[in-house]
Amino acid sequence: MRYAIGIQIGFARIEAGIVSEGGFLIQKENVQNNPSDKEKMFRQVVHCVEQLMDHCSLPKKEIAGIGVGIPGNVDRHNGIALFQNNLPWKDFPIADRLQQAVGINAIIDNDVCMAAFAEWKEAGLQEGGLFVYMAISTGISCSIIKNGEFIRGAGLAGAAGLIPVLDPDQKRMIRFEQMVSAPALQARASRLFANEQLEAKDLFTKYHHGVPEVKQAVNELATSISYVLYVVASLLDPHKIVLGGSIAAYNPFLLELLKSELAKHLLPEQRHILDGIEISYPDNSQVVMGAGMRFFYT
Repeated sequence: MRYAIGIQIGFARIEAGIVSEGGFLIQKENVQNNPSDKEKMFRQVVHCVEQLMDHCSLPKKEIAGIGVGIPGNVDRHNGIALFQNNLPWKDFPIADRLQQAVGINAIIDNDVCMAAFAEWKEAGLQEGGLFVYMAISTGISCSIIKNGEFIRGAGLAGAAGLIPVLDPDQKRMIRFEQMVSAPALQARASRLFANEQLEAKDLFTKYHHGVPEVKQAVNELATSISYVLYVVASLLDPHKIVLGGSIAAYNPFLLELLKSELAKHLLPEQRHILDGIEISYPDNSQVVMGAGMRFFYT
């Protein structure tokens, strides 16, 4: 059995875990991040890896490599973190620096791609099966995988957040991310209740309390998601679609709402996708798992 280390870089915390080639998380550690400075943040990554190795029984020689999931833009071929909205790494050679610091080869990719890879492995599709992972959270991102390989196009493949959808309030087309992302839902909650302190999760709490205007807003959310899923189904005809990210994963009731909307548009030959849509379980280990397993596919 071979093992790798998967790492997730978050704003508040850094997590690292030992992952087996078979897809089992053996052990996980986390440390507080320090994003005030690029070198301080890097030292926390090294500290997390060292703490993980100190607490596990595996010798370093049995670790085949390290995979790192990083938010924002990355140059995965050269192992460089290019840019993140709220982290200090700009053109930071994280793969080389990590290899020098801990003596283990490292690869990197965007954190959503790493989570998608874990979900693809979990799906267990037959050879040739097409898999789509859509993360609905602070932003919207979509990953497409076939036989363990990402379909990336010229660079923006999977930018589902850019798809235009109807905004019922303004009676005009806006980007999908402007309708269903966490910031968009937070803004809508603030407008509905004239309270800028409300968060996206408060909208769903009020939905379960039966607040009429919120029910309408959530139904419109489901309609927008179903529209984009129809675009995905029509273009790719995937065997499996998994919805992740905080908006989807923490609100699994959305699944039946959006399936009901999606079913209105599908041709008989497309209806198989209704059985292939799932919402990811809200497990914070997905990026760590995917990052670790990705090393075995490079």
